[in-house]
Amino acid sequence: MKKIFLFTLFCLVAQIHVFACTNFLVGKKASLDGSTIISYSADSYALFGELYHWPAKKWAKGDMLKVYEWDTGRYMGEITQPAQTYNVVGNMNEHQVTIGETTFGGREELADPDGIMDYGSLIYITLQRAKNAREAIKIMTDLVAEYGYYSGGESFSIGDPNEIWVLEMISKGKGNKGAVWVAVRIPDDCISAHANQARIQQFPLNDPENCIYSKDVISFAKEKGYYKGKDADFSFAKAYNPLDFGGQRFCEARVWTFFNRYNKDMAKFVTYAQGKTQEPMPLYIKPDRKLSIADVQEMMRDHYEGTELDWTNDVGAGPFKSPYRWAPLTWESDSVQYCNERPVATQQTGFVFTSQMRSWLPDPIGGILWFGTDDADQTVFTPMYCSITEVPECYREGNGDLYTFSWTSSFWIQNWVSNMVYNKYSYMHPDLEKIQKELESKFFAEQDKTDKEALALYEKSPEQAVQFLTEYSGEQAQYAFDKWKKLGEFLVIKYMDGVVRKEKDGEFIRNEHGKPSSPERVGYPKEFYRQVVKETGDKYKVLY
Repeated sequence: MKKIFLFTLFCLVAQIHVFACTNFLVGKKASLDGSTIISYSADSYALFGELYHWPAKKWAKGDMLKVYEWDTGRYMGEITQPAQTYNVVGNMNEHQVTIGETTFGGREELADPDGIMDYGSLIYITLQRAKNAREAIKIMTDLVAEYGYYSGGESFSIGDPNEIWVLEMISKGKGNKGAVWVAVRIPDDCISAHANQARIQQFPLNDPENCIYSKDVISFAKEKGYYKGKDADFSFAKAYNPLDFGGQRFCEARVWTFFNRYNKDMAKFVTYAQGKTQEPMPLYIKPDRKLSIADVQEMMRDHYEGTELDWTNDVGAGPFKSPYRWAPLTWESDSVQYCNERPVATQQTGFVFTSQMRSWLPDPIGGILWFGTDDADQTVFTPMYCSITEVPECYREGNGDLYTFSWTSSFWIQNWVSNMVYNKYSYMHPDLEKIQKELESKFFAEQDKTDKEALALYEKSPEQAVQFLTEYSGEQAQYAFDKWKKLGEFLVIKYMDGVVRKEKDGEFIRNEHGKPSSPERVGYPKEFYRQVVKETGDKYKVLY
């Protein structure tokens, strides 16, 4: 009974406070082309998907920045501006620095209601100020030390073309400004991930090249009674975010599915992902093969297919084998608590990206934010170069919001299509996937040519290269948007009223007189009919 109560309490807290996001990280020697890669899905029912932009700007001494909480828009306070801020496109800046996050919440008593810096503002303010990953870590930790940290426990992915890091921090409670934190560099030949559960266990205390931490991260835990023991044995995750069933099944399971895909030895941790055993997974692993940017994008679309957590063949999947279940995560039957799986790809995503950071190219060309709105499984990763100075109209802030539908907004067009596909997944998703692959194959095929054209311009004039990439990114976003809108129209026609209208290569078939041909009355899959008979017996049997 106690376990059920704690599990329920965790779920309530998670639903209120946690944006259930997912980050994957790939070191430059673990990637196929030498890129560093970070992926991020911003998963929240309250988040509208759009591409943020801050232009580079010079500031006068004494200029102040008003800080508003990213989640709610609440005014937090003011901080001083630096002399120079950098161009930021989404979660990547002009120096190819990328920052993502997942919230783990942690110990509620450590919340600081007086802090000015929330986790979202911390990301986007730092991107405007940092030239590399190490500098970003210093800026972030200095900001919370000076202004206080308002948010709960947070894991940050921080990368540049040469290094990727995981930074975990949590505030120290009311009246105790700042945060305790630790940052670990992921080895170049490794991959890592985090998904709403603190993941840094023991860490080296005397290796500043690969691990940085606040001076009181261990002493503060001892002072609060979270840890007793030797400093060398201290675990950040165990002290500040003790593991429970929800932390494993809803959070660590997403890390496991990534690790399991690229390292055969990680299969043994399936029981950990299921919440049955407690031996934690490592923070990072060496993959069995090198990953491409396309591999990471595909991983962001994962629903545990082919694993023990695959739920596309049980009764909850319905007749059309849906890999989705509607919120909440937990439900009750006959006073017993049950849960849905929480896969990487989820319906409540506002936006998603995979960032590609390339050290062998000038920064304006080397950094690409492959950006999409809505569910990663149902979106198109579209190349937005980190130097662009204008945001495409379909991604523009203010083009619609959660309560204002816009036919020119990518977020709304994606959701319009997705919410058709969810209801008839096994039929409709192959049609969606066809267009998805067509678009993303086009973007990859053009990448080398686009880079070379931009590089030739850059050697003459960096400004011309930036203008070229701004125009190119905008054209691709609009092209993908137009194709997706056509896809929506196609799906409405093809599957209207539960039938399937005949088509070939995207063109609907007409009869010999030019009229629409008769549709196929496909009904339901045979497995579903068998289940109906099993449950209802002869109730619906045809009698002659």
